[in-house]
Amino acid sequence: MRFRQLWAAVVAVLLAVTMVTACGVTRGDESRGLHRLRMMVPNSPGGGYDLTARTAVKIMEDTDITGRIEVFNVIGAGGTVAMARLMNERGNNDLMMMMGLGVVGAVYTNGSSARASDATALAKMVEEQEGILVPGDSPFRTIDDLVAAWKADPSKVSIGGGSSPGGPDHLFPMETARAVGVDPRTVNYITYDGGGDLLTALLGKKIAAGTTGLGEFVDQIEAGQVRVLAVSGAERVPGVDAPTLTEAGIDMTFTNWRGVLAPPGISDDARDAMVAALTELHDTDEWKEAMVKNGWSDAFTTGPEFEQFLKDQDERVSTTLTDLGLL
Repeated sequence: MRFRQLWAAVVAVLLAVTMVTACGVTRGDESRGLHRLRMMVPNSPGGGYDLTARTAVKIMEDTDITGRIEVFNVIGAGGTVAMARLMNERGNNDLMMMMGLGVVGAVYTNGSSARASDATALAKMVEEQEGILVPGDSPFRTIDDLVAAWKADPSKVSIGGGSSPGGPDHLFPMETARAVGVDPRTVNYITYDGGGDLLTALLGKKIAAGTTGLGEFVDQIEAGQVRVLAVSGAERVPGVDAPTLTEAGIDMTFTNWRGVLAPPGISDDARDAMVAALTELHDTDEWKEAMVKNGWSDAFTTGPEFEQFLKDQDERVSTTLTDLGLL
């Protein structure tokens, strides 16, 4: 009898410990209904979407906003393959995808019917400025110098970018060209496979200028190997000695952005739980520190505002690519 009583007490203690441990591991999951959450990344490890997704996931895990989140990469056609998979996961309450302007453009240029605006909008997270860069010893000392040469003969001013047609590095020079009176269809744009290849081309003077985010070029900018002629946002980039396009008399602003979608047709409870988790992430000190470290600007938006933003982005990309004869 004593043995049975002792064994029953031991079992009760073990069950209590197990329950407490489980609650500690999955507090975020259980309180929000997120049980097996996964984050899909539409490009290769080390890319911009991958960095943003893994940073967000680590903070959510470390701060106990959620339990463990599986991050996985789906590569192909500039994010088109991943977008198609997201749409095919209709009703899957456990899946999110980090994405942005490049994915919006890729689905158009690859002839896909998938649209970001048809998925479940969760949150727009960050924005990142683009820059117009030249080699340190380029004859173009200012953005005015570059624009003057561009207007004189667009074909002789080759512009490189680290994204395919429809991506931010492509759309930015096209919209800039239109703003300064250069026909976007005459722009000599050369595609490179990411920032590393673009940097090689720029330093090797295979192109006159490059358009891309500045994060991957910090060391070269500081060393004077690469010079920034202008940045694309409404305000200057801290630590970068370059005017905004607006300051230079060019009436336009441009920012790349990244946000999170879920498959279409998920439950309202699942959507609300994921939005709540991303909102809590946004409010952490760790996320604020990550934005500063990576040069991201806060662009947090949810609900109908983000839904309308995605529709506007579809229209923006479609119009630009149609004007260029790419659709």
